[in-house]
Amino acid sequence: MGQVSITIRGRQYQIACDDGQEAHLARLGRFLDQRAEQLHGAAGSMSDALLLVMTGLIVADELTDTIAELEAQKSASGNASRMASETAITASINNLAERIERIAARLEGT
Repeated sequence: MGQVSITIRGRQYQIACDDGQEAHLARLGRFLDQRAEQLHGAAGSMSDALLLVMTGLIVADELTDTIAELEAQKSASGNASRMASETAITASINNLAERIERIAARLEGT
């Protein structure tokens, strides 16, 4: 089990993690520290606990917005893909119908 020391607004926190995840967790800690610093600069003085809760809420809000955008893009992509498939199927059916009509015309002519 790995362990990482992250610093948020000058306070160190020891966080346990799976082996191999230390660098990723350290990056997340730096990201959270930056966001906490931004919020502290904008909102002014508040307790560390409240600052971290508000920072977490802001990050969670951004995450849910991003997830919603990805789902909308995925849905739009799926719809475009479905429409392309339907167009290809329609073209194939029309091609088959024309071939059947030509065969029928030849059979009637014999």
